[in-house]
This record gives sequence, structure tokens and C-alpha cells, in this order.
Amino acid sequence: MTSSSGDHRYVLTLGCPDTTGIVARISGFLTDIGGWITEAGYHSDPDSGWFFTRQAIRADAVTLTRDEIAARFKAEVGDPLNAEWKLTDTAVGKSAVLLVSKESHCLVDLLGRAHRGELPATISAVVGNHADLGELTERFGIPFHHVPFSPDRKAESFARVAGIVDGYHPDAVVLARFMQILPPTLCESWAGRALNIHHSFLPSFVGARPYHQAFARGVKLIGATCHYVTADLDAGPIIEQDVIRIDHSDSVADMVRQGRDIETLVLARGLRWHLEDRVLVHGRKTVVFS
Repeated sequence: MTSSSGDHRYVLTLGCPDTTGIVARISGFLTDIGGWITEAGYHSDPDSGWFFTRQAIRADAVTLTRDEIAARFKAEVGDPLNAEWKLTDTAVGKSAVLLVSKESHCLVDLLGRAHRGELPATISAVVGNHADLGELTERFGIPFHHVPFSPDRKAESFARVAGIVDGYHPDAVVLARFMQILPPTLCESWAGRALNIHHSFLPSFVGARPYHQAFARGVKLIGATCHYVTADLDAGPIIEQDVIRIDHSDSVADMVRQGRDIETLVLARGLRWHLEDRVLVHGRKTVVFS
């Protein structure tokens, strides 16, 4: 999905060692190119000593192309500040590939949002390690790829998944209750693009069956966490979390049912913020300009 001409923006995200004059340097650059700022967020992190910002400017206010702006910004701002930065164009459509298993709630939610135009991306394909969700996916006109997994051939299966996903060149690879642990090679290949929804308020109850773990512990709040995938299980930088209250009368089945609502909301928010370049990763943490 692409932006209409009235909503066409260039989005600048930047992180750099904190010092004086950063905002003035960025603002001066944008003023020089005729940039009309429509949104600006700033964060100074005293623990890491880094500064972060996200700026959106009207594309129709400047005469330079994205590549021309990027070249000038690199020379005049990015390199002098030793910054990590990115400039994106909202007119360039983004895409996502979803990885699923048998649970349908996250898939149904994302397919519905994409169908209604509520996601700033196209869902290019869905890949499932079971065939159960194929018919549902194809009702939305989206290709479904079934890649069976068996304990003795996982490496081969993951190689097939990687080939399919990489063929679409997606901006996001979403583990929408995929229930398979990505191998380190794919974690590295998809770093900063692979998002997972974990049905727990991390770092509590990592791994499998978190609702059962929560029930056994007698918690009063259950939640969900959207995070980037890394080789450390359920320990990637967190994008979004939310919780819902439960009590002693709720069974595991009740917790699972209520948890599905939180999982869909958290995953949708996290994916949207990622696609809108609102998430800046620094080490094990994120800055989210939501």
C-alpha cells in the first residue's frame, strides 16, 4: 500500500552519541532543503549516552529526491555526528511475509487489517508449517506456502522457508504464532526485520506454554510481547507489550482465550510501528516513537 500524494512523506530516523547542537544541526539541514516538518520526536538516553530522533517531512515541500537528500544528509549531518540513520520514502510500498502454524487469531487479525487498508504494507505471502490455514489465507487472495517440518529435517525445512521469504524481499517477516525457533543463520539474515509475538509479558515465562506457567504461578496479569527475533530465545529487543487482568477463577483455557485478544493487538501495533519506521533499536532496547 502506498501513500496518497497529500500524505507523501520522507521519514528520517537517527541515533548518535549525545552532544550539544544535534537538533540545531538537523533542523538547519531540513530548513536549507525546504523541509516542512509534520512530525518530530526526540529522546536523550542518559544511561547509554545516545540521542534518538524521528522526523517526518512533506515530500512536496522539497525539490530534491530521496537519494539526493540522503547524500547531502550523510555528508552534512550523518557522518559528522557518527550517526546511525535512515531515510525512507512513504511512497515506496512496503511488504510483509507472515509465518504461521495452526493458531489462526493473529493471522486473521493481520489479514483483516491489510484488507481494510489499515496496515502500511502489503502482505505478500503466508508460509505455514501446517496446511491448516491455507484456505483461509487464499480467501484474501494471498499466496500460501506449506512447508512441512519434521524433527529430523528441520534444517531443510528452514532452508525452504528462507528461500520463499527472501524471494519476496519483505520489509517485515512476522512470526504470527509460528511456534518454531528460527535458526541463528535466519536470525542474522532477518535481523531488524523479523518480529515475533510471544504470548507472555516478557521477560516472565519465556519458552513454551507460558499460560500454563502463569497459571501455575497464580499471576493476576497476563500479557503479550512483540519483539524482534534474535538468536537468544524470546530475548530480542521489545517493541510493544500489553496486559489483561485475570483472577483465581480463570482456568488455563480462560487465560488462553483472553490472551488471544492481547496478542492480536500487540502484534498489530508492533508491526505498524516497525513499518512506519517508528522503532529505533539500540543494543537490547528500543526507542519507539509511537
